[in-house]
Amino acid sequence: MKQVVQNYKSGELAVLDVPVPGCKPGGVLVRSAFSLISTGTELMKVSEAGMSMLGKARSRPDQVAKVMQSVATNGVPATYRKVMGKLDSYTPLGYSLCGVVEQVGAGIDDVKVGDLVACAGNEHALHAELNWVPKNLYAPVPEGLAPRHAAFGTVGSIALQGVRQGEPQLGEVALVIGLGLIGQLVVQLLAASGVRVVGADPDPVRCELAERLGAAAAGDPASAAVESAVAELTGGHGVDQVYLAAGGGSNQPVELAARLCRDRGRVVDIGKCRLDLPWNAYYEKELDVRFSRSYGPGRYDPEYELEGRDYPIGYVRWTERRNLACFLDLLARGSVDVEPLISHVAEFDDAVETYQRLKDGELKAVAVLFRYPRRGGEAEVPAKVPAVAVPAVDVKPAPVRAARTPVRLAFVGAGNYATSMLLPHLAQRAGVELSTVVTTTALSAANAQRKFGFAEATTDLDAVLGDKSIDAVFVVTRHSSHAELTRRALLAGKTVFVEKPLALTEAELAGVLAAVEESGNDRLQVGFNRRFSPLLREARQRFGTRTGPANLRYLVNAGRLQHGSWYLQQGTEGSRFAGEGGHFIDTASWLLGADPVSVYAVATSGHEDLQVVLRYPDGSTATIGYVTTGPAGFPKETLDLVADGRALRLDDFVRASVYGRKRWVSSRLPKARDKGQSAELAAFVKAVRTGGPMPVPLQSLVATTAATLAVQAGLAGGAPVTLARSR
Repeated sequence: MKQVVQNYKSGELAVLDVPVPGCKPGGVLVRSAFSLISTGTELMKVSEAGMSMLGKARSRPDQVAKVMQSVATNGVPATYRKVMGKLDSYTPLGYSLCGVVEQVGAGIDDVKVGDLVACAGNEHALHAELNWVPKNLYAPVPEGLAPRHAAFGTVGSIALQGVRQGEPQLGEVALVIGLGLIGQLVVQLLAASGVRVVGADPDPVRCELAERLGAAAAGDPASAAVESAVAELTGGHGVDQVYLAAGGGSNQPVELAARLCRDRGRVVDIGKCRLDLPWNAYYEKELDVRFSRSYGPGRYDPEYELEGRDYPIGYVRWTERRNLACFLDLLARGSVDVEPLISHVAEFDDAVETYQRLKDGELKAVAVLFRYPRRGGEAEVPAKVPAVAVPAVDVKPAPVRAARTPVRLAFVGAGNYATSMLLPHLAQRAGVELSTVVTTTALSAANAQRKFGFAEATTDLDAVLGDKSIDAVFVVTRHSSHAELTRRALLAGKTVFVEKPLALTEAELAGVLAAVEESGNDRLQVGFNRRFSPLLREARQRFGTRTGPANLRYLVNAGRLQHGSWYLQQGTEGSRFAGEGGHFIDTASWLLGADPVSVYAVATSGHEDLQVVLRYPDGSTATIGYVTTGPAGFPKETLDLVADGRALRLDDFVRASVYGRKRWVSSRLPKARDKGQSAELAAFVKAVRTGGPMPVPLQSLVATTAATLAVQAGLAGGAPVTLARSR
């Protein structure tokens, strides 16, 4: 198996192949699904390992004292060999993970093989594919809690134990100094306990995050903002508790705690910060200074941690394991939310690069997760959250004959969109012949034939599908018929362009893919045109390659529909977002270069105005605001993409700009907005003519459709929906 290790002497980080640990009695063997990097404790170890020997000694005076004692006892040569031997060895990293029980040791009866568990311990919950974990250092994951969230169990227990040491009571006010990973969790736990919280951190991004997660106020400890907020919330008396969740060599945190704490208040040290207590300040207020020892009672007790001897609940209510189970329960019930803390999800094989990016400051993160590969044939780790399957496209296409020139096209449907946005671009295009138009009414077919020059007009779809001279079929009908018409055209061997949506239900989507598999014909394009917009493509090119996670905001001012519009027939034609939401999801996924892995949606009464949050594999997020109540004069579509110190802005396909070291602003377009229909059709016709790849991979079309369907599932269930790719 593979494990992340570090050589403390040289600073080398590596992913080594090591033997699989045995499953001893009193514990379980756990295969990791996600493990959490502690961006505080672990990065401190990584940074120390890169120091000179003198730097290491200065950073760990406690270890220097042990060395000096060993010299006095054993002499210099023996001590030197012992110290060098220890330094020049690989040591593990990690202490918080979630995984699946693979083997159960003797004496364990509370979990079974296949159960999902959260694990703790810097010797047992390591960044490794497999870990043996003793009984008191794991806890079953509650139903409904995602594995990536359960991986926070250990750091959550550390924060929880710190809060317990502060003994908060309803209505009190607390100050949290340091808004890193632990500090952000302390803020949420205090807020859930009915305590008003003020946060202090020099990073404005972390302050803003703390306020979103429940802090009444947050600001730079060196500014007057924190002091003002404390004075306002406490009537000038000072806070009831201060939680020190900061690290580093500054004594500012303990000095700030003394200044802002009330008389006989409590100061709890959770992090590893400098503690040169200003004696007068602490004495005059008679401040109660407390330490929080890691995950809780049982920590560092080998009889508890290794031998599984629990403490009686009547004497020790909250042990290490009970804290872990409690925090998992808070996550499952939504009292604490760790999703906003996840800055990046890295593949386990990229562990060394990830640590280096964190150490160099290239990757700015609150929390980073490692995602572990599954073994061949192994089932997906159960997320235990609502899920929509993303069918995997696994088909061996039949040989595609390059179509003759001109390319002969048939249209099924000739409504407003077809006649205004598609056919004008095709009617005058060289190398294209509009062969046949099919409609349900003779008159609409005749009108389209007269206006755009179709060779034939008919209401007989079967005749068109059976005509071998027709190379491609456009499906531009009402939404409820798209999937069935697409399925029939694929089985007939036609290349298909279907306007969005591809399908209104998971069953319809499965039917389309069954036709692809049956026929071997995967020549399909869905009318997601915005990714072909010349303005947006130029802006994306000027933005450049992205390295870190991105934040994308897409506001769609859809406006109200006229009375009688068939879009309002939700019983048969699906919701309005189901009809056109794929446009915006596809655009976001194209800009971010990936397919979404989860969808969360909330709506106003009546589900007319939506907020849809998409998460992507690298930790990027896209928020789509779809509103029908906006003013008519406001732009329909505005988009902002921010990542790596750069920003891209699109203003309704009229103007685009990119901000970075240099600023680029497009010239205002002299004509109507170009949302990409012409370029999209050109790419489609080229693929039909040459037999080359379709403009958008089929798997991407399927993923966008599944994400659109997940919005409705999320609204119905009131919870995030995992997009689970089926196999």
